Amino acid sequence: MRIYHCRGWTLGSGNYWCQPSLGYLLVPNFFTEEELGPCRNSVEKLVDDLAQKLYDGGKIKNLYKEHDFFQRLLYIEKEFPGANIILHKLGSLTEAFCDLWANERLLNVVEQLIGPEIAGHPVWNLRTKTPQNDATTVPWHQDSAYFDNESYNVLYPTAWIPFLDANEENGCMEVISGGHLAGKVARHTGCWRDTWYIETDEEHAAKTLNVDFVKDKVLCPVPYGGMLLINNMIPHRSLNNRSDVIRWSMDLRWHSPEKPVGFYGLKQSVLMRSEKTPVEKIDWEAFNKVDRHSETDKNCKDEEDKYAFDTTLVGPWMLKWDITHANRHTEKLKLTSQCSWQKS
Repeated sequence: MRIYHCRGWTLGSGNYWCQPSLGYLLVPNFFTEEELGPCRNSVEKLVDDLAQKLYDGGKIKNLYKEHDFFQRLLYIEKEFPGANIILHKLGSLTEAFCDLWANERLLNVVEQLIGPEIAGHPVWNLRTKTPQNDATTVPWHQDSAYFDNESYNVLYPTAWIPFLDANEENGCMEVISGGHLAGKVARHTGCWRDTWYIETDEEHAAKTLNVDFVKDKVLCPVPYGGMLLINNMIPHRSLNNRSDVIRWSMDLRWHSPEKPVGFYGLKQSVLMRSEKTPVEKIDWEAFNKVDRHSETDKNCKDEEDKYAFDTTLVGPWMLKWDITHANRHTEKLKLTSQCSWQKS
């Protein structure tokens, strides 16, 4: 049995293995260039499409094609602030992203955590972490605080996968070791600074979760080719990007299809592996027919052209917790009274 020496979940080679631990696992060497390279290419294509869209819409005057994977969106963002949010909202699940999400070796790891029945959770993200940007700096939170209350008794393991060497300077993750063991979700509030993010207060969370935000805080630099696995109950945050390059990453989630999705009924998961009903081909087409960001914005769109360049983002998690700081995203929330998730 091979045991990763990294702290967190310890994974063996059995068919199913799960044990309470520190709530995170840093695997520094997992993916190959052949697996991650196509994802980088997909990101470049998405940025190119976004640049063309903004250029055709008269929002930018230059396509900035001379800049590379780590710089181009930076220049687009300078001319059209919020471009990274539009890219985040697009939710374009490319073939390369699908291949990474359903990577056989990765699903083998997930199987050791949740068993042989595996579905991809509807909440996945391409992170466009441009430097010195609140919209790409995520405060302390627990993932289940974004989900509905059915999620509190379900394990949704998350793989955070950077597309470069992620470190403290360019904004890697920090976790609170053991913060999931209480099995509780601390109080969160919204919205943090000029973002759609909720956050948890360190003092309150420390008491609720029986942790110390100083002693239990762990910095998690992840080299290119590695990943960070986290429990949906563990407090974590994404640091500010203080470098001069974009820190691209993806976060992917899974759960047992026999348990609740926990996402307000907005979108169902996609079955990836099953012993009971073997999956010959993952039904990405059906999964992609529903875009979760479009669902949360349903019935609150202005003119189509204006919506296409909208840099606000709303969601049901914003109604779950007290809003203690109003901003342009919470103002947009007022327009969503006809949305199905608001009614529920």
